[in-house]
Parts: sequence; structure tokens; C-alpha cells
Amino acid sequence: MRFLGIGDSCDLGALYLRLLGEGHEVKVHVANPLCHGTLAGMVPRVDDWKAERDWLKAAGTDGVMLFENVSGRRGALQDQLRRDGFQVIGGSAYGDRLENDRGYAQEVLRGIGLSVCPMKTFSDRAEAIAFLRQKPGRYVLKFNAAYETYVGQLADGRDVLAFLTGLPSQGEDESFVLMDHVEGVEMGVGAYFDGEKFLKPACLDWEHKRFFPGDLGELTGEMGTIVTYERTARFHALTLGRMESLLRDGGYCGYINLNTIVNEQGVWPLEFTCRFGYPGYAILDSLQRTSWSALFRGMVTRSMKRFETHPGFSAGVVLSTPPFPYQRPEVDVPVGLPVICDAALTADERRHLHFGEVGMQNGQLVTSGAYGWTMVVTGIGTSIADAQAHANRLAGRITIPNVRYRLDIGSRLIAGDFARVEALGMLAN
Repeated sequence: MRFLGIGDSCDLGALYLRLLGEGHEVKVHVANPLCHGTLAGMVPRVDDWKAERDWLKAAGTDGVMLFENVSGRRGALQDQLRRDGFQVIGGSAYGDRLENDRGYAQEVLRGIGLSVCPMKTFSDRAEAIAFLRQKPGRYVLKFNAAYETYVGQLADGRDVLAFLTGLPSQGEDESFVLMDHVEGVEMGVGAYFDGEKFLKPACLDWEHKRFFPGDLGELTGEMGTIVTYERTARFHALTLGRMESLLRDGGYCGYINLNTIVNEQGVWPLEFTCRFGYPGYAILDSLQRTSWSALFRGMVTRSMKRFETHPGFSAGVVLSTPPFPYQRPEVDVPVGLPVICDAALTADERRHLHFGEVGMQNGQLVTSGAYGWTMVVTGIGTSIADAQAHANRLAGRITIPNVRYRLDIGSRLIAGDFARVEALGMLAN
């Protein structure tokens, strides 16, 4: 098969390497110049992806475009490419709106019968500040672009008010929401959608976004995640599964995830991820027995109903280096630092190394890119504790200057959150 990856920072690096390892042809377009070193010397890179369309189309259904993100109206571009006869996996214009327009997404979720958190959308900073003063409470502040989410900690909302007041304005295009804070266990549900239907099984995931152990520090993209394909059907049917006809009508083809809060009062959907999640796809890789190429062929031909998975859990740990959780060039730090793997690693252990922002330089694997997403290590096991232990041991066998990672991925689940979800009856096939 032939695969053409299109993105800004080569987010799907580990997936491209897996496809190459399966014997397929892969070319990647990386738009951000700061990221041109990512996978350098490991995966062929093209400056103009449009010039590769004939190469891809010549492979027929064995030629697949993989879009990495939802920026730059790429969903609308994917819709057009599909109309032009290309096989495209990634998302759609409809998916872009679900992810980027939080207020719209909440109305969609309400429309399919889910309970939604009280939320108000703003495009005027002064109006939001007045609202917070008139209706004090604990809120979550989520921007539709630019700034990261801020989760309020104070019951009267003084911290959200101060945070919002002190932020530089984004100008006329500013758009954000204030959502009531809901206590519970944060839990995601994801699945592959082939344009007509969801493939089975769905996955469940528990992300760890804070930079430091104990869920302290900045909200990062992600520091690690626990995932499983077991006992997922009930939760999927209650939540994401209700989106099937809307995704079909919206021309969606790709992976999609819905993040939620679950508690004794019900399920509270938060937001969609309408693309391959990073590092989520790498963590799922460790549980997927069906190869990526077979999965993608099944999606574009709509010939697959189910793919094969391993039982149990996977724990994924993000190994980051500076400037993470910020980015270059705002933070001026060097790249090209050596990444050294224990020479005694077995072939199976190496399969649990998922390279992110790395490249080859004079025969040495080194750090690269703009963000410091260096790699993900995974461990699988019949329990969350087993998976966590395997991942942590493997992480300790990788040497990188200034590497940072968390050793507590899954600890809150082990301490009681997973039992709480089980008691709520959310886990069943």
C-alpha cells in the first residue's frame, strides 16, 4: 500500500514507522519548518504533498491519505479530496466544527439525548467578566483557539475571573466558553468510523494531562493514558455511538473520541477529538492485533466490521524534553540531544517504544521538533497496575538528557476511580 501523511509537525511518526515496517510505501509532508528534523533519515519527507497525488491515486484503494489535525480548514479539504476520488482518513469539515466550536458540539450532544453541563459561549471578554461577577461559581474556561483550558479551583470563581482578566486579548476573533465544573471521573470513549459505521470494538481511556505527578502543574496535551478495549460496548452505545448517523451525514472517516465526566448523576460529555489523538493512537497500537494497514484498508473500502485486539490494559507514558509543555521558538532550547535505548531491549520491548519528535543525525537517534514530545513508552497487562509497572520499567531503560515523565499514570484509577466507574455500571459488552 501507499500512504501520504499530511500535517504540521509529524504527529503520527510512530504510525508511519509501523507502516514502513510492514513493507508499505510512506511519504510525509511536514508543514512547520521547525519540525522538519522529525523522522529525518527515517521516513521520506515531501515539500509539496499535492505533487504526490498522482503517485497515490495510481495505487487505487491501496493509496491512502492520512491527515493529522483539524487546523487550516483541512476538514473541508478532505471532503473535497474524497469527492475527487481519493481515499482519505482523518476527519471532515463536520468533524472540524465538532472539535473547534465547543458551543456547537454541546448542542449536538444535547440533540442526541445526552446530559450536558450548563455552559455559556462568549466572544466578548467584558461580557464574560460581568457574567462571572453576577453568577459566581466554579467554572472551566475553554477557548475555541489559542489558549489552553483553565480548570477553576475556587467555588466562587475568583480564580477564573482573575485568570481571564489578566490574559492578553485575542482581538475580534476571541471565542471561549465557561462551563460549570462537574465532579467525577474523567473518561474518554473512542472508535474508528469508516464513513458509514463505527468499527468494533470501541476503546475507553483515562488521560493524565497535568505536567507533574499528583495531577499538579500545567495542563499539557497529555502526559500519559490508560486504555482498554474490554467491556467498552455499553459506554460507547450510551455516548459516542449515538453520533453514527450524524457522522455518516457529515462525511466523517477517521478516529473520533468523546471525553466525558462520569459520576453518580450520569455521564457529562465535555469535548470531541476529531482526529488521531497524540499520544492516544500510539498507546492503542500496543493493544491492536490487526495491523494499521489492514485497519486502514478496511476503513477506506468499508469492508471491516471488527478488528482484533489484545485483552487487558495499556499504560502509555509520555517522555518529554524541553521546551515541553511549551514550544519553540517561544522557548529557546536546543534539539539534537541523544536518545539512547538500552541495547539489551528485546524486539517485543522495542515494539512498545513509539517515537515522536526524534530523527537520525549522523547515525544517532536525537530529539527534534518544536514541542518536546520525544516518545511514548507503553506497557500492557491484565490489570492497570501490571500495565503501569511494565511501562515504568521500560521508561527507565531510555536515556535522554533532561527527560521528564510521570510514574503515576493510572494510580488514581488503581486507588479507586476504576472501581467507582465499575460500580456505576459503565463497563459492559
